[in-house]
Amino acid sequence: MILINVKFKVRPECAESFLDDIGWYTEATRAEAGNIFFEWYVDPENSAEFILVEGFHDDGAEAHVGSEHFQRACREIPTYLVETPTIINTLIPGKVEWDRMAEFRVD
Repeated sequence: MILINVKFKVRPECAESFLDDIGWYTEATRAEAGNIFFEWYVDPENSAEFILVEGFHDDGAEAHVGSEHFQRACREIPTYLVETPTIINTLIPGKVEWDRMAEFRVD
């Protein structure tokens, strides 16, 4: 699995509508054959900061980055931002599912 976390700092005047405005990108990415998950989260202490948690099959990144919707996102999403997003991108070979957390086990 390719696991990606991206932190977006959105202009305050765009924060309320940001996820709706880019809903086309979320929907198109979730529909990709190589996508495992694509989830947005809002920082509870700062409604203008968003975290995107993405998972793709090991061979799914090239198709994603080459897609028309990704290219559109590269042009449009920066217009909502106050700075370049920060990213953590890692490969976990062969991983495609979530594991159960042993420390918070529910019996």
